[in-house]
Amino acid sequence: MTVCAHADHTSAEMATVGSSRRLLILASLVESDRHGYAIKRDVADRTRGDVRLGSTTLYRLLGQLLDERLIEEASGRPAPHLDDERRRYYSITPAGRRALAAELKRLERLVTAVRPALAPRTR
Repeated sequence: MTVCAHADHTSAEMATVGSSRRLLILASLVESDRHGYAIKRDVADRTRGDVRLGSTTLYRLLGQLLDERLIEEASGRPAPHLDDERRRYYSITPAGRRALAAELKRLERLVTAVRPALAPRTR
């Protein structure tokens, strides 16, 4: 997996967003800004419980995505009575959206290439 610390991502770099967990975090942030626990819940819901992010894994991946400028700390916060001031909220960047879209296209091409292998063969 290519780690890119530059704001100007090439298409090759964006196509290497990496693990399914990173993709699920980016997908979670497309819908709205979220704090870590909300990302964990969304990923579990989105995958019907197949993927459960532990705290160490989640915050390591968030750190990588921040370093790569695919996400950023969100500037807005909920109303104080709805929030815990210790929470950090994250949002996806334009580069993160491009990277997610590029990786989704790459995965769709891969599935298209592999799917015929599962088709019943006629003899």
